[in-house]
Amino acid sequence: MHPLPTAADAADTPEEASRSAEDDDAYRSLIARLSRQSVDRHFDAYADVDWDAPDHRIDPADTRWIGVLGDTLVETDWFAGLPPAAQARLGLHLVVSRMKLGLQFENVLQRGLLEYALGLGNGDPEFRYAYHEVIEEGHHTLMFQEFVNRSGIDATGLGPVELVCTRAVVRSARRFPELFFFFVLAGEDPIDHVQRRSLRSGQDVPPLLQRIMRIHVTEEARHLSFARNHLKRAVPALGPVRRLGLSLAVPVVLWLMSQMMLGVPWQVSRRFRIPRAALAQARRAARDRAEAAEAVRKVRQLAGELGLLGPLPSALWRGLGLVEPARAPQAPGTTA
Repeated sequence: MHPLPTAADAADTPEEASRSAEDDDAYRSLIARLSRQSVDRHFDAYADVDWDAPDHRIDPADTRWIGVLGDTLVETDWFAGLPPAAQARLGLHLVVSRMKLGLQFENVLQRGLLEYALGLGNGDPEFRYAYHEVIEEGHHTLMFQEFVNRSGIDATGLGPVELVCTRAVVRSARRFPELFFFFVLAGEDPIDHVQRRSLRSGQDVPPLLQRIMRIHVTEEARHLSFARNHLKRAVPALGPVRRLGLSLAVPVVLWLMSQMMLGVPWQVSRRFRIPRAALAQARRAARDRAEAAEAVRKVRQLAGELGLLGPLPSALWRGLGLVEPARAPQAPGTTA
């Protein structure tokens, strides 16, 4: 079993290492480094997670599940009125539902990467890295599904219509790869943001969930690096029509994915009969904290670097609540 990954493992990944990614030599060097890291520092869903360890047992009554992923639902008056055992069960259901959505997203990502790699030529370094990523995402999927299975909760994740829509995402990997890789960021950045914040918070996280999250953020750092640097290289070459289409599609995709990853899943809402007033209070709390905007901040910065924040797209970003409100200027002589 590999040692538990630390923050240093993810920090060593060249997430923003190549601002000159459009240079072929620099880009090939970056992809080669990511591929080496996937060989030197990778994790297996079963060899590196001791599922049968006593402290890895999933206890629905464990109050450490409460708010472990920063859900604003736990701040509502309705939630405060629940007995601790019900709060714990609801917290676990939220975690499990996110796991199910996460593994379904990983499935779409893997299918898209395979579709993308099918069009690559011999000797293209992206081919090797795309397959490294598919393998790693496969282990993430196995981890998430094993957690769901052991929880005893029958989480369903995406609905039938949403599952059909995923086919269009997969096809975009060949037809419009720039949009596909923004979809990758839209799915990975919000959950990466939530997991890193939870791990940094000092909160007492159940050991099994902590190990899964540490493995996930370590390997996702490489996947995010690949997507970002691919976009830095590919987007500048787009024609004006595709560039405009991309600039308008990106905030919509980000909003949809952030709502899915950060909101209260409908299955949980229905199972626990959560009142509409509580859901509205949770949404207000997330909006007041600019939760979605913070979760997609890195993607928005990348869109700005790539010239995708013209007047119309910028208005769309603001209208969807994906831009943090401007802070009031500090009075002279005050400190933060």
